[in-house]
Amino acid sequence: RLMAKKEIRPEYLACPIRQVISRFGDKWSLLVLYTIYNKGGDKAVRYSDIKHEMLDCSPKMLSATLKSLEKIDLINRTLYPEVPPRVKYNLTSRGLSLMPYITSLMGWAKENFDIAASKLK
Repeated sequence: RLMAKKEIRPEYLACPIRQVISRFGDKWSLLVLYTIYNKGGDKAVRYSDIKHEMLDCSPKMLSATLKSLEKIDLINRTLYPEVPPRVKYNLTSRGLSLMPYITSLMGWAKENFDIAASKLK
C-alpha cells in the first residue's frame, strides 16, 4: 500500500533550528568540529589525530561526516600527494564562527550533565 507523501510547509524549511539539525545535527558532526578546533584551532589537523580522539566512530562514518562538513563549508580538506597520502582538515571561517556556540553548549552540558543523568536513574 502506498503512503501519501506529506508536504513540508515552507515555514518549516526556513526554521533556524531545523536548518541546524538538518545540516549537522547528526551523531558525529559537532564532535568532529570540536575535535578539529580543540586539536588545531585555526591550524590543520591530520585525519589520524581526529580518528584517535573518536575511537567509537568507525572510519567509514568519520569519513562521511568529514565530507558532509566540507560540503557545507565548515571545514577544508587538504590532500598532500605523498605515499602514503596525507590528509589534513581545518575549520573554515564559517566553521570558526560556529565554535563559540559549540563550546558554550559543551560548557552547559558539563555543568548540567550530572543533574540530567541523575534524573534518568
